[in-house]
Amino acid sequence: MSNWVRAHTNIALIKYWGKENENVIIPMNNSLSLTLDAFYTETNVTFNENLTTDELYLDNQIQDFDSLLKVKTVLDLVRKKAGIKTKARVDSFNYVPTAAGLASSASGLAALAGSASLAAGLNLSQKELSTLARRGSGSACRSIYGGFAEWQKGHSHETSFAVPVDEANWDIGMLFIIVNDKQKDVSSRDGMSRTVKTSPFYQGWLDSLGQDLSAMKEAIAKQDSHKVGEIAERNALKMHATTLGATPPFTYWSPESMRAMDAVRKLRKQGYSAHFTMDAGPNVKIICKQSELEEIKAHLLNDFTESQLISAKPGPGLQKIEKPDLLK
Repeated sequence: MSNWVRAHTNIALIKYWGKENENVIIPMNNSLSLTLDAFYTETNVTFNENLTTDELYLDNQIQDFDSLLKVKTVLDLVRKKAGIKTKARVDSFNYVPTAAGLASSASGLAALAGSASLAAGLNLSQKELSTLARRGSGSACRSIYGGFAEWQKGHSHETSFAVPVDEANWDIGMLFIIVNDKQKDVSSRDGMSRTVKTSPFYQGWLDSLGQDLSAMKEAIAKQDSHKVGEIAERNALKMHATTLGATPPFTYWSPESMRAMDAVRKLRKQGYSAHFTMDAGPNVKIICKQSELEEIKAHLLNDFTESQLISAKPGPGLQKIEKPDLLK
C-alpha cells in the first residue's frame, strides 16, 4: 500500500537559531515562517518484516548511516507510538537542493513524519505531526502547515510544536536567488551550537526577538507585505551577525550573496516592495508582493541567469498523494 506524502519547504521570517535542549530539539526562541510552493519533498515509508535494518533511498540512491540518523529518530518515535518494532524502507524524492540553505530538511522530515505515521496506522493530529517532525529537524515542525506558521518553543517534547497563523492567501510572494546550491561547509546544527556557546552577540539577538515576533504577527494580520519584508530583513541580518562573533567566526554569505542583497536594495530604490532574508546558507530570498514577482524577476535578469531565479507563492501544508511527480 502506498503512503506517499508531500511536504513543502518553509522559510523562516523570524529565525530559529539555537537550541535550548539539543537532545529533543527545543529552540531558544519562537520562530515564524512562510511555507512555499516552489520546493518540496515526496516520501513513502513501508514497514517490512523482512528488513533487518532501516533503509533510506534518496532520489533512488541508498544513503549511508549518517544520513539515516534523523530519519531513524522519527521512525523510532512512530514505532514506539504504534507499538511495533518492524524496520522500514524510506523512499524520498527531494525537489530541493540538499544542505544549501533552502530548507530541504524541513520538507524532508515533515514528509517523513506524515508518511511514517500513515504506514504505522496512526491517525495523528497536525499538532502531533508537528511535534514528531520537530524531532527530526526543528524547522520541519512548521512545514506541516500551509501559509504562515509559528513554532512555539515550549519546554518539553510534548509542548514544542508549530501552530498555523495565517493562510497567506493575499498579495505576498518570494523570489529565490540561487547563488550556490552546493552543500555548505558549516551545517545549520553545528553553526547554531557554535554561535550559542561562543558568540557575545547572541544574547542581544535573543533579547530582540519578542519585539520582532509581535511586530511580524501584526504586519501579517494587516496583510502588509512591505512591513513583513522589512521586519524579516532586519531579523535575518541580526541572526547572521551572531555568527561573526562566534569562535572561530564564520559566515554563510558569499560574494554572490552580497551582490544579491545589493540588487534587492536597488529594487527598493526603484519603488518595489522588496526585502531579503537568508537562512544558514548563501542563497537569498526576496520577500515581495506576489503581483510584482515577474517584474522583479525581469529586473534581476540583468544580474542573474534565469536558472538562478525561482518564483514562489505561499504553499500548502502536508498532503497525501497517489504517487511522486518523478514516477508519473
